[in-house]
Amino acid sequence: MNSLFSSDKITFDLPNAQIEYYPNFFEEAKAKDFFDELYHGIPWQQDPITVFGKTHPQPRLTALFGNEGKPYSYSNIVMQPHSWNPLLLFIKNEIEEVCKDYFTTVLLNLYRDGKDSNGWHADNEKELGRNPAIASVSFGAERSFHLKHNTISSAKLKINLGNGSLLLMKGETQHFWKHQIPKTSKDIKPRINLTFRSIK
Repeated sequence: MNSLFSSDKITFDLPNAQIEYYPNFFEEAKAKDFFDELYHGIPWQQDPITVFGKTHPQPRLTALFGNEGKPYSYSNIVMQPHSWNPLLLFIKNEIEEVCKDYFTTVLLNLYRDGKDSNGWHADNEKELGRNPAIASVSFGAERSFHLKHNTISSAKLKINLGNGSLLLMKGETQHFWKHQIPKTSKDIKPRINLTFRSIK
């Protein structure tokens, strides 16, 4: 595959954060093809998650791909990686070309409709090391992405993550900020999100 990304980016003046947004990282038609291949070709799973002592199905489907022998754990869920496939490797290489970081692992999320969500959290697990770089690629329906500072109540940001977009969170972001994909009552089609990270 030839390079299909756009390096046009938007940056944000935020305290304790380094965030870059590439709204058209992958061209629209190619992003749709990627969505279709991932939607039908990934072994999606739905793990139980325990919040405030209650266990229920996670409100989205997930999958983990990455280098052999590097599991990823969050919210008492331990995921074992599948081996990289050609499409995920291609997307990974395109992102690495721009952000100059190397990623060992990708966590995939499938939001089937507006009821699927991801609550407030930070990607600050110990195995990601200090100041991890997180690269988030979106395919399919647009969803609203919210960020809020841990201690500065006025420091907030909302970004509509569109089809083919790339969001990079680097530097101190995961130590000082939390993010979420909230539920919505709107009639929204599925969205697939790939979050690339490096497990130390």
